[in-house]
Amino acid sequence: MAKQDMAAQSGNGGFLDSYFSISARGSSVRQELVAGLTTFLAMVYSIIVVPNMLGAAGFEQGPVFVATCLIAAFGSLLMGLWAKLPMAIGCAISLTAFTAFSLVLGQGLSIPVALGAIFLMGVLFTLISVTGVRQWILDNLPSGIAHGTGIGIGLFLLLIATNGVGMVIKNEGAGLPVQLGEVTAFPVIMTVLGLAAIFGLERRKVPGGILMVIIAISIFGLIFDPKVTWQGFFAMPSLTGEKGSLVGSMDLLGALNPVVIPTVLALVMTAVFDATGTIRAVAGQAGLINERGHIISGGKALTADSVSSMVAGAVGGAPAAVYIESAAGTAAGGKTGLTATLVGVLFLLMIFLSPLSYLVPAYATAPALMYVGLLMLGNVTKLDFNDSVDALSGMLCAVFIVLTCNIVTGIMLGFVALVIGRLFAAEWKKLNIGTVIIAVALVVFYAGGWAI
Repeated sequence: MAKQDMAAQSGNGGFLDSYFSISARGSSVRQELVAGLTTFLAMVYSIIVVPNMLGAAGFEQGPVFVATCLIAAFGSLLMGLWAKLPMAIGCAISLTAFTAFSLVLGQGLSIPVALGAIFLMGVLFTLISVTGVRQWILDNLPSGIAHGTGIGIGLFLLLIATNGVGMVIKNEGAGLPVQLGEVTAFPVIMTVLGLAAIFGLERRKVPGGILMVIIAISIFGLIFDPKVTWQGFFAMPSLTGEKGSLVGSMDLLGALNPVVIPTVLALVMTAVFDATGTIRAVAGQAGLINERGHIISGGKALTADSVSSMVAGAVGGAPAAVYIESAAGTAAGGKTGLTATLVGVLFLLMIFLSPLSYLVPAYATAPALMYVGLLMLGNVTKLDFNDSVDALSGMLCAVFIVLTCNIVTGIMLGFVALVIGRLFAAEWKKLNIGTVIIAVALVVFYAGGWAI
């Protein structure tokens, strides 16, 4: 009887609760669903951005739109139903840009060869995951750099969100590379008001406060912003365009060309550290790090992430990765795979409801991303400044993630500073061989000019 009362109080019980361990992780079905919807709204922009970028390289946008939805649906469902973690997967924006502007437009690779390179990247990425190499990297990630990655991703989210609404813009003149945008612009005002509203609602612990703000601002934009327009509700999808279907069109033999192999390895190296750092940061924010400092179901999370890139190459999309925006869902209370599962289902629905994606403007999700970014800065308190070499290496990692807009660059500099710092501090006994190997590998990767 007591157990039934506890289940009733938590709002759970039944199959969902037992399958996803919802009560065990201190959550509820309602909280997970709110978190899933929050994550989806924070990353749904990808189904517009990814086709646009690949379209500039000659991909047909219609089939790419469907492929982008399928990749996000497959990856998120795999993460939710198998790894049972609240992390959503989608086409990585950075790797999408690399595919479009470096592989196809820059190096002149054909679209089938580029897709073949993405598939091979996914295969190698998966082998690295299932053989335990990625888990080994996580196990040898020093505490300071692990927390520094979280701080840096938080700063990166703040930059992405503010730049997306024009609050912080590129400085075209002399001086620093960025400057303040037009603070009286409608998107900026909405973003600031939305962020302040989230502060208040979260302080009062209002359930679904972040999601409420996203929906409210979207409705406000539909009413007052002429750029936000109703474009319909339903649209029939198609994976076949005027040039044929991208599904199964990848050229694996072309991707095995010695000229292309270095590009494949660059994709793998970038994905390993970029996605691994993101998974570690999101898991930390969700409280899914065990007492030994390992991610709960971390091996499955890493494999789900890498397998999704194989699917991406097969269906004609861009490389996949865990989205930083998953942190918006964990900030809304997501702790289990039900969060990611809902994201996957919603992306499946978007294949048929594509016009609705235009009803969520950037300034509706920017407050959520900024709020999450600010929360992730709390990792500063986890740095142990009694071990200054470790703590400052972590801070260096954090700062250069945002200064270079590249997670891998920040991690590389953090590892290098840690190893060299330990040597000069006569603390080489605190180093382990794994940390040194990773540092050397990252330096070779950058010195060889393979970094993306």
